[in-house]
Amino acid sequence: MDFELTSEQKLFRKTVREFAEKHIKPVASEIDKKDSFPWDLIKKMGKHGLMGMTVPKKYGGAGIDRISYMIALEEISRISGSIGIIVEAHNSLGIGHIYEKGSEEQRKKYLPRLTSGEAVAAWALTEPNAGSDAASIQTTAILEGDEWVLNGTKQFITSGNIAEVVTVMAKTDKNKGAKGISAFIVEKNTPGFEYGVLEDKMGLRGSTTAELIFKDCRIPRENLLGELNMGFIGAMNILDRGRTAIGAMAVGIAQGAFDESIEYAKQRKQFGRPISKFQAVQWMLTDMATEIDAARLLVYRAAFLEEKGEIFTKEAAMAKLFASEMAMRATRKAIQIHGGYGYMRDRPLERFFRDVKLCEIGEGTSEVQRMVIAKRLGL
Repeated sequence: MDFELTSEQKLFRKTVREFAEKHIKPVASEIDKKDSFPWDLIKKMGKHGLMGMTVPKKYGGAGIDRISYMIALEEISRISGSIGIIVEAHNSLGIGHIYEKGSEEQRKKYLPRLTSGEAVAAWALTEPNAGSDAASIQTTAILEGDEWVLNGTKQFITSGNIAEVVTVMAKTDKNKGAKGISAFIVEKNTPGFEYGVLEDKMGLRGSTTAELIFKDCRIPRENLLGELNMGFIGAMNILDRGRTAIGAMAVGIAQGAFDESIEYAKQRKQFGRPISKFQAVQWMLTDMATEIDAARLLVYRAAFLEEKGEIFTKEAAMAKLFASEMAMRATRKAIQIHGGYGYMRDRPLERFFRDVKLCEIGEGTSEVQRMVIAKRLGL
């Protein structure tokens, strides 16, 4: 068992960290305050290969391994959770489903522009009455001649209103439950495809979250993604990847909070010495360091299993569950270490605290992760 990163992975971490420090850090606070989608930054990331990381080079991607992808998400989220979620949703879900389940024609048509950073992809499963119980979606797709006709509403879709391409899950056989769901590719500006509410979120501001409405939305027959009625199974496979990625994002935010706290604790003096010399502060920092390392290893294990082509559903759920709950504890402790300064918006701690909460919700809540793990344990 080798716990050492390869020389390529170490270099990749260094490269992404330098990019994040140079290009993301100076604008991270402003993106949060203005709640504006950072197109300029997305295009820069595309040029650096960060918008199609695990997609093979033949489709314009970077073709990196799964652990390197986790490293990138961690380094980006260490600076900005908002950028982290944009990159995660685009790579893991949006283009991930197209690459994993798409035909060669679909891959060639959509992936090059999406991996370049010139366009963003979204992924639409959740509905107003179908969150944790994803199989209960009500959006329908009916075949009429050579067109599919979509009707329904999707909710809480990351990048939904700015995405050029959206993968949409819809019922194609109402009598088969989860086995009657298919996936479809819907392009922006398709007649019958509209945007509804744009959510005003607590955190991850700058990443847009939209309601998508389909009213007799007609798409070509060939826009079926994967096999008919196999969309739900495909979606669950994609969610496994997304859960590992959310775990990496949580690790990154926690690491950012920890780094800020270490630096502050060494500089801040009370009672004649740095607060890092007080046991109460030391124990908070040691707990943070230990739990961050543990979460990172869980994320890497899940990514390692995915890279090998093995089933990693339980491991992905464990990684996301532990990492997201750990990161909530870490950001809370970071604010405590900073005292009143941690509560102020001129420091990143309160932004980390707001951002990381989504990690306990997105790609399945902590409660759903426990359900998944329990099932895999045979309970």
